[in-house]
Amino acid sequence: MADRILIFYGSYRSDRQGIRLAEYLVSAFAARGALPELIDAQAVGLPMLDRMYKEYPVGKAPPALEELAGKIRAADAFVFVTGEYNWGQQPGLKNLTDHFLEEWFWRPAAIASYSAGRLAGAHASVAWHGTLTEMGMVVISSTLTVGGIGHALDETGAPIGDGGAALAKAFPRFADDLSWWTEAAREQRARVAPPY
Repeated sequence: MADRILIFYGSYRSDRQGIRLAEYLVSAFAARGALPELIDAQAVGLPMLDRMYKEYPVGKAPPALEELAGKIRAADAFVFVTGEYNWGQQPGLKNLTDHFLEEWFWRPAAIASYSAGRLAGAHASVAWHGTLTEMGMVVISSTLTVGGIGHALDETGAPIGDGGAALAKAFPRFADDLSWWTEAAREQRARVAPPY
């Protein structure tokens, strides 16, 4: 069974370089036989959180929210591609995730971070770990970090230079880790109903 992986990206900046990493991940997971889908927070266009998906009466949620809830529930795993804003999370991606809660439960999540500088979004990665855990996901221990994002991936998301080579070398372990937890979680959900 092919893993259904949602890859979330959240920058709203006009010159978005991190989208290259998200596109690389879509291609790299597809090449391994998974079924990845990019969820771009800017394209989804949810408003600032006023009401969570679960707070709408059944069938009354805005169409974009309803569609995304269905995709999240059907997914086997998640990858969060995050830049770093002042040592913290991108507000667009955080806003998107906060619209949901139970939809995330009992699935693994992975974090891929990036920045223009050498720290590669490490602070945002740490912040996301706690957030995703609180939202009911199992966050895998492997992470991807890409510093100098504009020099590591070209406009199509293809690895270039030393940074791209390091990314391509690190990806298989990252993907193997996520795949292991994805299979384990899927089998456990099929065997035993979640406790809540």
